[in-house]
Amino acid sequence: MTQSDLFAWSMEQDPSLRSTIVTVLILDTEPDWDRLLRMLDRGTRAVPRFRHRLVAVPWGLTPPRWLPDPDFDLCWHVRHLALPAPADLSSVIEFARTEVMAAFDPARPLWRFTVLGGLDGGRSALVLKVHHSLTDGVGGMQIAGEILDISRAGTAHEPVPDPARPGDGVLGDIVTWNWSAGADLVRAGMAAIPPIAWHTVTNPVGAVRDGAVMAESLFRLARPITRTLSPLMTERSLGRRLTVLEVPLETLHRGARLAGCTVNDAFLASVLIGLRIYHSRHGKKVEQLRVAMPISLRRTGDPVGGNRITLTRFAVPVAVGDTVDLMRALDATVERWRHEPAIPLSNAVAATFNRLPVGLLTPMFKHVDFIASDVPGSPVALYVAGAKVERIYPFGPTTGTAFNITLISHVGTCCIGINSDTAAVPDPETLTDCLAEGFGAVAALGTAEPALPGPAGHPAPPGTVPPS
Repeated sequence: MTQSDLFAWSMEQDPSLRSTIVTVLILDTEPDWDRLLRMLDRGTRAVPRFRHRLVAVPWGLTPPRWLPDPDFDLCWHVRHLALPAPADLSSVIEFARTEVMAAFDPARPLWRFTVLGGLDGGRSALVLKVHHSLTDGVGGMQIAGEILDISRAGTAHEPVPDPARPGDGVLGDIVTWNWSAGADLVRAGMAAIPPIAWHTVTNPVGAVRDGAVMAESLFRLARPITRTLSPLMTERSLGRRLTVLEVPLETLHRGARLAGCTVNDAFLASVLIGLRIYHSRHGKKVEQLRVAMPISLRRTGDPVGGNRITLTRFAVPVAVGDTVDLMRALDATVERWRHEPAIPLSNAVAATFNRLPVGLLTPMFKHVDFIASDVPGSPVALYVAGAKVERIYPFGPTTGTAFNITLISHVGTCCIGINSDTAAVPDPETLTDCLAEGFGAVAALGTAEPALPGPAGHPAPPGTVPPS
């Protein structure tokens, strides 16, 4: 287990910081059950961590080990339920809400798939629940490539043998892990000594300045957060509500192109405009909010899955009235954080946090206003055991914030999941309405008239307002 994985798992000691990811797939029919089991059996062999459970190491000399579950039973992790009629998307979202709030059994692998049958029109849903220590958003899409098809008839996948069992034992693992960690530090230090020495000799002032820059960057990455910027979303609880939005991907592309920014900037600007409207409706003014955004540390050649992100926390402007100016301001802020000198040291920062009591870390997250994440999805149709995936709604963990908003693109549609804390956001339908207005403002860029919210093509749960 990496230090980042351990950090996500250790947060479970505080129930409000649970790192549970739930994704809802809406399917045009029910998947073939036997085919689904075969597909998942292969997938868990291709990504062995889905057959592993966490086993603590004595005295905490290393992070917990991922070891094969001797009692692994695929049928325990994959379930088939029939929703009571009349079943629609709101019924699926309500089931997903209970999955978001329920803790995992730590004695088993940290995932569960549930097929929900009985939706109107012969449709079904697949609710996927995984712990964040198993994967991040990008890793989740990699895993999807192992278990999903690109045609209804199926996709040929290479057979996967049984994963090899670790053979070092606990003592060997302790020695190997600490030797590896120490060797990495030594190699990094030895590699850094010549350029640092040369830089110190040739430019001593610059060397001191660079050291100060790194120290400041580390402080920005790890500093405690002691104040919530939102005057409205201040309370926290264990209650959760889920709502969804849909936005055509092209509208975000168009707004981003007009501003010379990225789709992520258009996404974040939409959220902030929506939050400005939400605060205004409650008679509150807000100049800035603090967002947590994941930055991927994934590199070519990294294993499939795993939690290879760092979560950066920074203030963003809200009161910028012009949408294009807001996107450009966000672009500059996000780019600056993507290139923070301390970002490559995120695992070391996580290792430091892992030595602290969880109670000391809780306020660092509960004073962050919200989490925003966007994940590139599939541009082509996907299938699950003969059933076509119509929509994918992702719900990331709030991790102590007021809400998490996650976007994943799927065949030209941005599917947006909002997981809100019921104490911070007692009116999630209103928040969702306001966010829809924010996306409408960005969609209106370059068009004669604003793009108004409209039907999403599926019955919507209460509080669901999908922009057309």
